[in-house]
Amino acid sequence: MKLAQPIAVQEIATLINAKIIGDPTVKVHHLSEIHKVQKGSLLFVDHEKYYNRAIYSTATAIIIDKEVECPEGKALLVVEKPFEAYNSLALQYSPFVPISKKFPISPNAKIGDNTVIEPGVVIGHGVTIGHDCLIRANTVICDNTKIGDNVIIHSNSSIGNDAFYMHKKSDKSYDRWHSIGRVIIESDVEIGANCTIDKGVSGDTIIGKGTKIDNLVHIGHGVEVGRHCIIAAQVGIAGKTIIQDHVNIYGQVGISKSLVVGEGATLLPKTGVAKSIPGGNRQYIGVPAGEARSKFREMLAMRHLPDLVKKMDKLYDEVFNKKDEQSNRK
Repeated sequence: MKLAQPIAVQEIATLINAKIIGDPTVKVHHLSEIHKVQKGSLLFVDHEKYYNRAIYSTATAIIIDKEVECPEGKALLVVEKPFEAYNSLALQYSPFVPISKKFPISPNAKIGDNTVIEPGVVIGHGVTIGHDCLIRANTVICDNTKIGDNVIIHSNSSIGNDAFYMHKKSDKSYDRWHSIGRVIIESDVEIGANCTIDKGVSGDTIIGKGTKIDNLVHIGHGVEVGRHCIIAAQVGIAGKTIIQDHVNIYGQVGISKSLVVGEGATLLPKTGVAKSIPGGNRQYIGVPAGEARSKFREMLAMRHLPDLVKKMDKLYDEVFNKKDEQSNRK
């Protein structure tokens, strides 16, 4: 999340009661997670396994639970519980503001010309909707969502929900991250009924220009869907996955987190994608996903397996019967 204005590390240290190691003059421009950092980012790390990844990333400031050496031009903010400190900052700089019963469409939402908003629609604070859109009845569009022109969202869809992103505590219970990202829906997109699209934890979930999404689709936090993709009903896409341009996804496909589906790929029904796959007009099917041509050969071979087993059993019996006969003769 980009902050409204840069914040000095000294000010942040005061807010979270942290000890500063490194450069106390640096300023923070973004609140980020370890997966999505840039120059000016503040993130947290509370596991030694990820210390180097965080400290030597492009991030400018890191909330950490141990005093370690700090690279030049950065600042470490040492606290006992980095997650709680980070979450408190996220809540402070992006607080939850409930929508009023009296004004289900926020007064500061911006809605373009010729856009139709049907009854029962809820539109949160800071939402921007472009021109010539149609938002069907009972849809919910949460805070800070940005929607382009000529977008259709069908009934009962929910856009911009909190990320399903949990922090595991020492007692093995979970705390939810306070999500401060957005959903960005580009122009000419259509989203079916009863779809759910989560906002990013700290960055953006993006639906690319011209993409068409069927009913009952779930898109997780920080997912980036490219341009002119087709996504059929009951598809689930886990967080931070990238779907490149012109990908076709058939019904009931499940796609795991933090991977890439290459441009032009087609995922056939019920495919389970557990690792990144290249595009180039390839078709995939199966669990785990494999190229359709090879998978269909496997399926065909499996059909012949019972006959092959019978033949092998028969051959086995013939060989051992002959051995028994020879042994008896001796």
